Amino acid sequence: MTQRRRGAELEKALLDAAWDELDDKGYARFTMDAVVKRAGTSPPVLYRRWPDRDALVRAAVVHALKESRPALPDTGSLREDLLVLMREIATSHVRLVTVMYAHLASYYRETGENPTSLFDPVATGRAAALDALYERAAARGEITSERLTERVKTLPFVLLRHEILSTFAPVPDHVLEEIVDTVFLPLVR
Repeated sequence: MTQRRRGAELEKALLDAAWDELDDKGYARFTMDAVVKRAGTSPPVLYRRWPDRDALVRAAVVHALKESRPALPDTGSLREDLLVLMREIATSHVRLVTVMYAHLASYYRETGENPTSLFDPVATGRAAALDALYERAAARGEITSERLTERVKTLPFVLLRHEILSTFAPVPDHVLEEIVDTVFLPLVR
């Protein structure tokens, strides 16, 4: 007999099932019924938490982004911290980025949302992590904090995302080094 899931354990199972459904079938074929079946639960359990598929999609994406957030490196060098972080994303997060942008294209069209609204760095904890990385670099005297606008902070990762979406493949190390050394670091030093 299986044990009944409750609370955070149940919510995680539901969100994992929703993410897996998005990953397998994309938004166009994503249904609440399919998530119910995949999670091994009942419709009322799902609808008590999310009133419709769009709310569930948003919650599943935020959940997947939180779950997949790489550990924040602390190598003692901003350049190395960025490269370690970007290497992790460039190799193990290609599928995640692809689902976020390619599989959810019809979601963006139907809801009027855009990838930025789902990829909220505050909700996923990414903003705080990047701030910590940059604060350490400023404290070491590697960068000038005044040059770190919100756009500049995210620039290496925007360029990384562009590379992933251009190829749907892991990004080679020489490309990551070019993003960091040629584009990003000259802006903040």
